[in-house]
Amino acid sequence: MSNKPLHVVILAAGKGSRMRSDLPKVLHQIAGKSLLGHVIDSALELNPAQIHVVVGHGKDLVIDSFAQHAWNDRLNWVEQTEQLGTGHAVSQALPFIGSDGDSGSDGKSANVLMLTADVPLIRSSTLSAMVSAMSSSPLALLTALVDDPFGLGRITRDESAAVSGIVEQKDANSEQRKINEINSGIICADSEQLKIWLSQVSNDNVQQEFYLTDVVGLAYAAGNPIAALHPDSNAEVTGINSRLQLSQVERLFQAEQAEQLMNNGVTIMDPARIDLRGDVEVGSDSVIDVNVVLQGRVRIGRNVTIAPNCIIIDSILADNVTVHSNTVIEGSELGADVNVGPFARLRPGTKLADKVKIGNFVETKNAQLDVGAKVNHLSYVGDATVGSNTNIGAGVITCNYDGANKHKTTIGKDVFVGSNSQLVAPVEIEDGATIGAGSTITTKVEANKLAISRGKQRQIDGWTRPTKAR
Repeated sequence: MSNKPLHVVILAAGKGSRMRSDLPKVLHQIAGKSLLGHVIDSALELNPAQIHVVVGHGKDLVIDSFAQHAWNDRLNWVEQTEQLGTGHAVSQALPFIGSDGDSGSDGKSANVLMLTADVPLIRSSTLSAMVSAMSSSPLALLTALVDDPFGLGRITRDESAAVSGIVEQKDANSEQRKINEINSGIICADSEQLKIWLSQVSNDNVQQEFYLTDVVGLAYAAGNPIAALHPDSNAEVTGINSRLQLSQVERLFQAEQAEQLMNNGVTIMDPARIDLRGDVEVGSDSVIDVNVVLQGRVRIGRNVTIAPNCIIIDSILADNVTVHSNTVIEGSELGADVNVGPFARLRPGTKLADKVKIGNFVETKNAQLDVGAKVNHLSYVGDATVGSNTNIGAGVITCNYDGANKHKTTIGKDVFVGSNSQLVAPVEIEDGATIGAGSTITTKVEANKLAISRGKQRQIDGWTRPTKAR
């Protein structure tokens, strides 16, 4: 590894017109994270002195989207006011690059790793190998061998197979277009040499742009050795210019994430029908069925079963949890041996202790249920605590909202709440109490008492059932 300080320059100024979107291309998402966010995360793993992001189109949106991130202070936003090419874009960042991380005026060199924000699958291990190659060369580039190189810059080599330059598709002749080794757009260079090469780049080409890739030919002409590396997988260097390519890269990313889970002992019923959109960990011997979405920070224990069509967001599931089909879990914590669903919705603030049962069409919000509690079907439990081994029947509602404020319902252990009851908060049900079906409870129910509030049943003689008019 080179002992020079490392600076990363990420090119993120383009509009991305082929996306046909008002949103800057670099803010479109793969797995719930922006393209730029993916590239920044890979760069951060190298622990660079600073990351310089060159922005242009929609710069305010781009900058604002990262304002709340913990590592925002490590980003230096550089504006490219005119879109004059990739070489021009990098030159906008060079004044900020020096060995001290503040400027380039001290005469000392640094390694400059240049990335593009529309290549989101690049791995930090690949980038680290490029930086290591700088110990024996002032220039390293990442290339790939592809079956269809159309539209991509071609790598040219001399008689000894040394890299001699990069020619863009629009500037290539018929022989050069047959070359299937392509430029990934990822280059690492010595900062002082890079300044010299960029000063010599012209815009004498079809696009009339200053190409960053021209520095390769200039380095070769000056007799500098050029290191060329390949990624472990071509998926790493797949770029995105359209919605179609966005969807294709999404599937590449998802396939890679699914493979990692399976390698860690997780059974995935169909790797093509699972979406991981965040920081996800799953324990061994867990089984994930089709059309499951895991989003945000998700921690799933061992031997967990997740049925089809479930969404789990920012939640923790302990060992041996069973999640039945069509269940949504968000901002919740589930203890061991919990059973949820089908068609259940656990909203933020839900905490279920071990062996809790949440049945079909049950909704919880900011609710804590102790060991062995049950809410089997068709009920709403919000802003409530429920004691151990309490059973809440069908159609029960904790009436927590008075139209202006939320109020809490406190239910003790070993309580039985009969079906179709309303608990009007604030209210407390003490241990061992029983609520008769169809009751509306507005005051405290004492321990081991039966509370019932319903109209007296009557039977009316001589009643005739209505018939449909002819």
